[in-house]
Amino acid sequence: MRTLCQRLRPQEELFSSIEKLLQNNNVKAGVLLSLVGSVTEASLRFAADDKSTIVSGPLEIVSATGVVAMSGCHIHISVSDGTGKTTGGHLMPGSMVYTTVELVILDLSSDCEFSREPCALSGFDELVIKNRGD
Repeated sequence: MRTLCQRLRPQEELFSSIEKLLQNNNVKAGVLLSLVGSVTEASLRFAADDKSTIVSGPLEIVSATGVVAMSGCHIHISVSDGTGKTTGGHLMPGSMVYTTVELVILDLSSDCEFSREPCALSGFDELVIKNRGD
């Protein structure tokens, strides 16, 4: 296993920056260890919704978790505004870095590989795990 760390700068798009880091490092399975910083706005998909909603900022990233790989990312994020009101959901493309984002990903590719396949029960592409040696 290895750890990937990157600082994102103002005006970088968050989701595509994560995808680029994964592609550049051939990450077939990973977990988001830390994602802190701020965004000018957040693009989120809320539960039981099929479209993105833009939450205007600036916003502090107060929590994030996710399973990531070159084959797809599933990241949930919570952001808070200047009054402390917090909103969370599924991170979608369209969130721009405000001052900085500090990103840490644990690469699990030596142990397993993730893919996304359609699931008849959920209606979404869901995680499929292939363990090394299987």
